[in-house]
Amino acid sequence: MATFQVVDEFANHLGQKLIDMDTDTWKGVLTNTAPTKAGTSVIGDITQIAGTGGYAPVTLSGVTYTETGSGTGIWAFTSSAFAWTASGAAFATARYLAIYDDTSSNDAVIGYADLGSFTLADGATLTITPGANGIVRITVS
Repeated sequence: MATFQVVDEFANHLGQKLIDMDTDTWKGVLTNTAPTKAGTSVIGDITQIAGTGGYAPVTLSGVTYTETGSGTGIWAFTSSAFAWTASGAAFATARYLAIYDDTSSNDAVIGYADLGSFTLADGATLTITPGANGIVRITVS
């Protein structure tokens, strides 16, 4: 299972009200270039894979940002499963998934996960299903 890494600027984007976790439009992208916690802030910092095979950013649906239980101080950001399907050709080699806020003025990145190197063959589908704990959990102590 890939571990989702939150970028350093996430807390700043949240604190400055540049992102709204449950009402903004969130997208997932694929890259073969490693994002970094300190060096990735906005989608322009990420080199996406080529658009072969119909590759394009995918919009997350069913996005929620909720407290995991009354008075727990743990907040979870999650979405429904989302997917890419290669059509007409294979996708270029990818390794990382990044998620960004398409509503924010600079398309703020929340974080990324290392999926391991892969090529999505023509007709194949890559489905990302967030785990039971969501994509990101914030604990207030």
